[in-house]
Amino acid sequence: MYRLSNKGERIREMFDTIAPRYDFLNRLLSLGIDQRWRRFAVRQIRCSATGRVLDVATGTGDVALAIAAATPATVTVTGIDFSPQMVGLGVEKVTSSPYAGRITLQVAPCEAIPFADDTFDSATIAFGIRNVVDRLSGLREMCRVLKPGGRVVILEFSNPRSRLFKALYNFYFLRVLPVIGGLFSTFSAYKYLPDSVLEFPPQEEFKRTMAEAGFRNVVHHDLTFGIATVYVGEK
Repeated sequence: MYRLSNKGERIREMFDTIAPRYDFLNRLLSLGIDQRWRRFAVRQIRCSATGRVLDVATGTGDVALAIAAATPATVTVTGIDFSPQMVGLGVEKVTSSPYAGRITLQVAPCEAIPFADDTFDSATIAFGIRNVVDRLSGLREMCRVLKPGGRVVILEFSNPRSRLFKALYNFYFLRVLPVIGGLFSTFSAYKYLPDSVLEFPPQEEFKRTMAEAGFRNVVHHDLTFGIATVYVGEK
């Protein structure tokens, strides 16, 4: 059984704590733009008519549900997340959705995906890879469970390149967001969010890490002035 590091345990406890207000704050703090980013990411997946798609760090199941909505009824979706509280809320959402028969969620970390080699047509992870402590190991696991030719799609926050927009973005991210988050949830969690984004590597550096993990033909798409980036690679 995979054991999280002390840092990983702290991050998991944080997500367990904020789980009840997570969806609400995502919509509030991003002004709803996060849903558009997820839809763009889902359009990058590749799967056969009877394929399987894995959503890593599925949280409360937003991306898993978006995948189900965008694919034929014969496609199945599996979501994993290391936070039991997030998965519990996700199961409730899936059960009350039209896609309950096509989506399964379970608790598991990115660094130890509990599926055999060459299982999935595509794998996604949205706003989760920066929370994976052993990032290279997590990427290698995602590569392992993909079929040859399978595609990984990673959506993550980025640092805008425009000096003016970056200044506005950093003011909101570092000053405003933690305060609003603290009003409705936990200040420390929404202080961690911008800190973790600022520590995340630039696009070209992260693409090199993806290549080291075994992905080829790696490309990226910047969204909304570079606030978020979608990375796509193939096994």
